Amino acid sequence: MSKIHVYFMPGLAASSSIFEKITFAEAHFEIHYLEWFVPTESESLKAYAKKMSRLVVHEQAVLIGVSFGGILVQEMAQFLNLKKLIIISSVKSGLELPIGMKIAKLTKAYKLLPTSWAKDIDTLANFAFGNLLKNRLELYKKFLIMKDKKYLDWAIEQVVCWERTEIDTNVIHIHGDQDNVFPIENIKNHITVSGGTHIMIINRFKWFNENLPNIILDSNK
Repeated sequence: MSKIHVYFMPGLAASSSIFEKITFAEAHFEIHYLEWFVPTESESLKAYAKKMSRLVVHEQAVLIGVSFGGILVQEMAQFLNLKKLIIISSVKSGLELPIGMKIAKLTKAYKLLPTSWAKDIDTLANFAFGNLLKNRLELYKKFLIMKDKKYLDWAIEQVVCWERTEIDTNVIHIHGDQDNVFPIENIKNHITVSGGTHIMIINRFKWFNENLPNIILDSNK
């Protein structure tokens, strides 16, 4: 039996190290990690997706994306012959975005976000007040690697202004019921992870290790 090749795409600005605790049986699966790169000037999401899709070198691969990575893999799918397409903590169309992001799109308020803060995250962490904030900043320090302002400005705009309105029915969507970035009440046709937050790929890795292989192998999904 040949191995199933599984490609993972991390979330906005994140490193593939967010998948460090995701493990599959090596006899059946081979895991590959994709990483963000800085887009060219005024690069469209489709053009970026086409470039990224060239890094998926196996036919009938499984492509898994988290958050903004979930949006990107849906755009990549048009250039690939996939076995399965799975998104985690993401959205399947612009219609599933929360109302705040829809308003930001209309008003272009997203252009006012101070994305330059990412370069100063180490300093910010040193002055964090309270364990919750400090712990969250420690996570950011570990996993947030794309601190380039050009990338961050581009990525935020691609999320907020995603034009897709027709949902791809082949997408398998896994979503936490405590996701505070993409609230579950806006999400249709998904597999629910009870207690799962937007970063559940990190702190609920056991659920994914137990369930993802079966989701991939299930011929009915």
